[in-house]
Amino acid sequence: MTAFFAEYGLFLAKLITLIAGLLLLVGGIGALVERRREPREGHIEVKSLNDRLEDMKTDIEAAVVDEALARQHDKLRRKQEKAEAKALKKALKQGKEPEKPRKRVFVLDFDGDMHASDVESLRQEVTAVLTMADKDDEVVLRLESPGGLVHAYGLASSQLERIKSKGIRLTVCVDRVAASGGYMMACIADHVIAAPFALVGSIGVVAQLPNFHRLLQKHDVDYEVLTAGEYKRTLTVFGENTDKGREKFVEELEDTHALFKTFVSEYRPQLNVEKVATGEVWYGRRALDEQLIDAISTSDDYLFELCREHDVFELSYEVKLGLQERLGQLAVNTSDGLLLRWWQRVTNSRLLSR
Repeated sequence: MTAFFAEYGLFLAKLITLIAGLLLLVGGIGALVERRREPREGHIEVKSLNDRLEDMKTDIEAAVVDEALARQHDKLRRKQEKAEAKALKKALKQGKEPEKPRKRVFVLDFDGDMHASDVESLRQEVTAVLTMADKDDEVVLRLESPGGLVHAYGLASSQLERIKSKGIRLTVCVDRVAASGGYMMACIADHVIAAPFALVGSIGVVAQLPNFHRLLQKHDVDYEVLTAGEYKRTLTVFGENTDKGREKFVEELEDTHALFKTFVSEYRPQLNVEKVATGEVWYGRRALDEQLIDAISTSDDYLFELCREHDVFELSYEVKLGLQERLGQLAVNTSDGLLLRWWQRVTNSRLLSR
């Protein structure tokens, strides 16, 4: 029995490899086709958080409230909506100014990686918000990022500055982490909220790289680094690094750190930057003590409360996946599913054999 499952597992492994190989081949062909086309355009999707919560409430009522009472509530709700629409139509027909609508809140999401890849979507979302929002509105950014490249997060921060420069209130919610470049973005906000155990801070700069020069020397391999300009290349992975190059590299790190501290100080003058700009991170409650944030809460609670008095909309920039991306996603999902099922069968067979 054990030999049978071993052979069956080997067969499945070969099958998975074959399927993945075919998908990668077709994906490669698709990539060549996609490159010949113009860049794909995306579109803005808008969803009402108020409507979503109302739908949830209706579903709960249908399950726990008396059926007749639930129908009565639904009837009254529809009647009220109809009356409001009728009143608005009448006011517009008579040339009257309609009542000022409720304050609007636009919710954006940023899930940061090393390269702040989400900035491409963020810039489109911010542009869309600025075409509609005014000074009475608010933008809420749900931010998750451990940081990354300085120039990438500098651009992401600049997108948030576009909101501030228009006089629109900006709130940043951190549920898990906003560190280093993530905090560079967060500190721009008028109001920073973090969950009790969210990680916040890391106002510092780090760089690390291996050096294989001695290994290459051991195998009689020469690696030439040719530059024009004294500091065109300070440290390298394969060339021989010098003390002078290291000193210059550290000097550049210190200068970047100084710029980072100045940036944070401009947006959060109440913060003792010299005390917190040590590269350390703090959990939410400790971050509040250090004035890195303004309040303790989750984004869920904050948005739930806003929905009581405001119209809350979630915005996202969606790009239709090309052939290459769809095939790549299919390959990952297929291989993961097959491997999971294979592992479950092997595990079950071992348990049965015992």
